[in-house]
Amino acid sequence: MHETLKEKARALSTARVAAVGWPPVQIRELSVPDSFEITPRQHGDDRGVFLEWYRTEWLVQAVGHPLRLAQANCSVSRRGVLRGIHFADVPPGQAKYVTCLRGAVLDVAIDIRVGSPAFGRWDTVLLDDRDRRAIYLAEGLGHAFLALTDEATVAYVCSEPYSPVGEHAVHPMDPAVGITWPADVEPLLSPKDAAAPTLATAAEQGLLPRYADCLQFYAALRTSVNA
Repeated sequence: MHETLKEKARALSTARVAAVGWPPVQIRELSVPDSFEITPRQHGDDRGVFLEWYRTEWLVQAVGHPLRLAQANCSVSRRGVLRGIHFADVPPGQAKYVTCLRGAVLDVAIDIRVGSPAFGRWDTVLLDDRDRRAIYLAEGLGHAFLALTDEATVAYVCSEPYSPVGEHAVHPMDPAVGITWPADVEPLLSPKDAAAPTLATAAEQGLLPRYADCLQFYAALRTSVNA
C-alpha cells in the first residue's frame, strides 16, 4: 500500500526533528474546524531574527494536502481598519495562509459553511511582529482581521486567485455572529464591507458555502495528491 502524502510528510518531519532536535513550527487546530494557528520557532542574535513561517510538510500533516500557491497578497492598514468577513464560492474556494510582518492584527476565522456542526462559530489568533504566528483557513471559511496598530502589514498566500464573481462578504459587526472586537479600537470598514449582509441574510440569499460541498472538495484535494 502506498504511503499517503500526509504520512510521508509526517515521516519527513519526524526525521528532520530527530536531526536538528526541534520542530520549526507548532500547529494547533482552532475551535473552528479546518483552521489552524501556526507558531514558528524564532532564532535571534545580534543580526536580527530568522524563522520559518511556512513549510509544506507541516501543513500537510495538519490538512492532508499542500497549499497551492496561486496568489500572494499584502495589505497595509492603519489602526482600526477592519477587513472582512470575506469568503469565496466552493468549489474552488480560496484557502489562505496569513501572517503579520509589521505591527499587529486580530485575525478571525468564522465557520460560515451551511450544515457544519460549528456553523456560526468563530475563533481568533493574534498575528504580530513579535510572536510572528500565522493562521491557515481552509476553503469555505470566513476570514476577517482588525488592525491593532498603524502600518499593520499583513501578507497572505491564497490557493486561488481573486475572482470578483465568486467573492462575497458578511458584515463583521453582525450581532448574531457576535465577534468580540477590542472595545478600545474604533473599526473602519470599506463601503463594500459596511454594506455586506448579515450571516442570516447571506444564508437566505444562498451565498454561503455548503459544508457538504467543502468536505467533498477537501477530500478531492487529498485524493489528488495521494493518487
